[in-house]
Amino acid sequence: MRYIYGFLFFITCLTSTAQTQMISDFIVKENLSQNGKLAIIAVDSTEKANDRIRGTFLFSVNGFQQNLAFQDGVAVISDPVESSTFVFFKHKNIENEVGKFYFIRKTDGGLSPYKVNGLTLVLIPIIILLIAYAFKRLLVVFVLIALVYGYLHFSKGLDLSQLFESFFFGLKGLL
Repeated sequence: MRYIYGFLFFITCLTSTAQTQMISDFIVKENLSQNGKLAIIAVDSTEKANDRIRGTFLFSVNGFQQNLAFQDGVAVISDPVESSTFVFFKHKNIENEVGKFYFIRKTDGGLSPYKVNGLTLVLIPIIILLIAYAFKRLLVVFVLIALVYGYLHFSKGLDLSQLFESFFFGLKGLL
């Protein structure tokens, strides 16, 4: 009977340890030694460092699988960052999958990671295309107005100074 209680205690300890060894969220910062390497910090739901995380966890960094050794909730990626770049970090737990997209800016002072929402990378080009499309339509209208003005100027004697003078007289009449 003592063996059964001992075995149950052992299983309880293993399951409680396994539950605390799950990375539910993480943030990316520059390594403290400022050697051009990034550090992944395991955090809880309030984004405070979870220093109970120890061991090796599988992460995907831009699609490449890497086993990262966490010590006190911090793991350092072995490859240094050579230049400013975009990096996608992903970690899969038993329950869920966590992925974050960062822009890593490299300067002489070190690395500066900025979290980027993936939706903005899709919306910004769409907005630029819509503005370009609207500008194209506006440009077509300006070209048509210029062609009409050119036709009226050369064949009917319309002058730009007369057009503006007429416009200003019309404004004076409204006021």
